Amino acid sequence: MQISLEVTKNMNNSILSDGVRAVEIEAKTLSVLAQSLDDQFSASVQLIHRGKGRVVVTGVGKSAIIGRKITATFNSTGVPALFMHAADAVHGDFGMLLPDDILLCLSKSGQTDELKSMIPVVHAMGNKIIAIVADTTSFLARNADLVIHTPIAEEAEPNGLAPTSSTIAQMAVGDAMTAALIKLRNFKPGDFASLHPAGTLGRRLNLKVKHLLSEQLKPSVSPKDNIAKVIVEISSNRMGATAVLDHGRIVGIITDGDLRRMLEKGSNVSSLVAGDIMTRSPKCIHSEEKAYTALLMLKDENITQLLVQSQNSYMGVIHIHDLLKAGLT
Repeated sequence: MQISLEVTKNMNNSILSDGVRAVEIEAKTLSVLAQSLDDQFSASVQLIHRGKGRVVVTGVGKSAIIGRKITATFNSTGVPALFMHAADAVHGDFGMLLPDDILLCLSKSGQTDELKSMIPVVHAMGNKIIAIVADTTSFLARNADLVIHTPIAEEAEPNGLAPTSSTIAQMAVGDAMTAALIKLRNFKPGDFASLHPAGTLGRRLNLKVKHLLSEQLKPSVSPKDNIAKVIVEISSNRMGATAVLDHGRIVGIITDGDLRRMLEKGSNVSSLVAGDIMTRSPKCIHSEEKAYTALLMLKDENITQLLVQSQNSYMGVIHIHDLLKAGLT
């Protein structure tokens, strides 16, 4: 579908102006927020860090959507959290809240009916309440144990009604809490990978060379095997290479490229053996190494295969296609 460039040009300046204005308002909101974070923020992070229970995040409307995102971010960085919609809480979901849990409430106004119904019940249960709120005089702010103020001068959309700057500020506070908790808890990339095994980082940190090896595909010849045997071994195992073993010890590698170069030289094939054309001291990797390390080695050496060993035993061949197919990049 083609868009009329003439129409687009006529509207371009106005659209760009509106978009830039919205981004600038939100950027200013975040700048003011950064200056407003205080001891209440620090105390909130410490409370969560010391807590024995979970962080139960709640809100209504767009705040609820941001609350779900904060919950997901906490969980992905090892902070146990769950989301409880404020409307559902007052209709039976309070059973989700356990004695050691901390309630994290998100609200711009701090005056919603659902929160007004929730807070007295939470007080009666004895749970601590952290509020992320724009209005520090609101019901929520007055009744929370800790208050993280999100000052909002204006929303970013022209009518000043749809939550834009306010939700950006809430999300930023959640991210800021996560960043501080990661440092407090000494949360490392390996910890992140264990919670994201299917992601790119998870695969890079968890997947080992041995996980990608086939027990059936272990091409090998001896230094004295003839070239016909070498060709059969390379083609039948579909790895593009074969190890050359001398009494089980790796002494070389022959790739399909080596075979092509041999033929281009016009050598007398019938008189050659594997030891004549192999590459000595080939690049090898231990089976317990990270698969991502193998990929980096292949790229650095500009080759497509590595021989794999465990202690002094030959384990097989890993090909760059195996690594790319596994989702490593």
